[in-house]
Amino acid sequence: FLADTFQERTTAEIDPYFDTTMPSNITGLAGETVKLTCRVKNIGNRTVSWVRHRDIHLLTVGTYTYTSDQRFEAMHKRHTEEWTLRIRYPQRKDSGIYECQISTTPPIGHPVRLTIVEPVTEIAGGPELYINKDSTINLTCYVRHAPEPPSTIIWSHNHQAINFDSPRGGISLVTEKGPVTSSRLLIQKAIDTDSGLYTCSPNNTHPNSVLVHIVNAFVSEHPAAMHHGRGDRMAATLLPVVLLLRIIF
Repeated sequence: FLADTFQERTTAEIDPYFDTTMPSNITGLAGETVKLTCRVKNIGNRTVSWVRHRDIHLLTVGTYTYTSDQRFEAMHKRHTEEWTLRIRYPQRKDSGIYECQISTTPPIGHPVRLTIVEPVTEIAGGPELYINKDSTINLTCYVRHAPEPPSTIIWSHNHQAINFDSPRGGISLVTEKGPVTSSRLLIQKAIDTDSGLYTCSPNNTHPNSVLVHIVNAFVSEHPAAMHHGRGDRMAATLLPVVLLLRIIF
């Protein structure tokens, strides 16, 4: 009995297993190299492979790469426990589950979920804003998930770059760079000609736009009425006709 217990314990101790403290959710940026790594203990004479779940594609075995897509590469340093799948120039379509497998019988695996995000440009409050006449137009543009903060952000009005030294005056810009970069366009004492399409264009990602309407203060309190005012007037006009028809018939 003791001999059997010792044999079972020895067998269990030499079986390979995964270090589950390694990250199982990885977020990468589109175009920036990303690495998926698993750590295998007691590997012995087994091999480690990476498999893509989406199409059950065997990508790597040991230090060899088995795909024609040259963006994928197996990485491993001798006498270490880490086995890495490197993906260069990743795209959003590369998102999904990748499994690190050990060639036991049957194989055992450790899944890693990869999410590839692209830079995003957002303008707060868009796609349309109603601004009171004579008030301050405050447009804030956010750039998220960029590999690095944009070096320049250009604002335009009706497809023309905004001139901060124009005779109109009262135009200023405040930019704060970081993991999320913000650019705030301030235009004081809004006038009718300030209406139109405003576009925020970072140099390292896609632009975004917002349509600004300059309105009188009493109108802007009820923007829904601006969209449906015509329908309301038609309903008010038709109501007496409907009542008259009911009386006749």
